[in-house]
Amino acid sequence: MQHLLALFLVFMIVAAVGCANMTPTQQRALSGGAIGAAGGAAVGAIVGGSPAIGAAVGGAAGAATGALWNDINKAVKGR
Repeated sequence: MQHLLALFLVFMIVAAVGCANMTPTQQRALSGGAIGAAGGAAVGAIVGGSPAIGAAVGGAAGAATGALWNDINKAVKGR
């Protein structure tokens, strides 16, 4: 159990340091991908499909939406 906790802490530190110099678009793509992957895995598990496939599809959709968010927002607002 201690090895798992240590691995988790190392992962969190690496993730925090790796995200330090990201542009806002990159941050939105990363967070959109993470949220999409979590949501896709949950939906895949609930409907009886594969959580891994749900996570892959959700992550891809979330990352694309996050990366394109400024363009989507401008199109909706008509700017």
